[in-house]
Amino acid sequence: MRFNTKKLVTLAMLSAIAYIVVALGRIPIVLFLEFEAKDVIITIGGFIFGPLSAFLISLVVSLVEMVTVSDTGIIGLLMNVISSCAFACTAAFVYKRNRTLAGAAIGLILGSLAMTSSMLLWNYIITPVYMNLPREQVAEMLAPIFLPFNLIKSGLNAALTMLLYKPVVTALRKRNLVPERETDGRRSFFNFGVVLTSLFVIITCILFILALR
Repeated sequence: MRFNTKKLVTLAMLSAIAYIVVALGRIPIVLFLEFEAKDVIITIGGFIFGPLSAFLISLVVSLVEMVTVSDTGIIGLLMNVISSCAFACTAAFVYKRNRTLAGAAIGLILGSLAMTSSMLLWNYIITPVYMNLPREQVAEMLAPIFLPFNLIKSGLNAALTMLLYKPVVTALRKRNLVPERETDGRRSFFNFGVVLTSLFVIITCILFILALR
């Protein structure tokens, strides 16, 4: 991946915004699980510049989070990077090859599935160590707790990404930080149907979050 000054500035700006979202917008849900929307910013960065950029933003934000607002240490760092990369890098990889509304939607769906499945595996491996619980007890939590939480979190972040991608890219383009060739120029990406669908998913996920708490 070739870097230039504008790209570095944009990646640094997106990393800073993602960190602010983490620092100010964490919502406890159940156990130690929290919802925050940093994956939206990371995925937008991946949609603009590709999956490697999504990984770099995720790594930087998770490192800063670990030494500032997080109390989960290296375990939290590992889980944050795995979760964000499974979602954002998968979505960005698909969208890079099909820069259309359909490509974005498919990428976000696959990213949600990748994140959910990977976090089920890693929670099964790591949570017994983190919570000092028998692995059998954690296994019993996978379906009723970890599965719905990760589906809701990824679904909410996917809907927010669909809502915010076009306005964010348009703002960056107006400041000459993102060239036209790096973005999706199709007007169909942000339309009334996308807004309605995204709002429906967001409202549904919020209701499920309230039910989990």
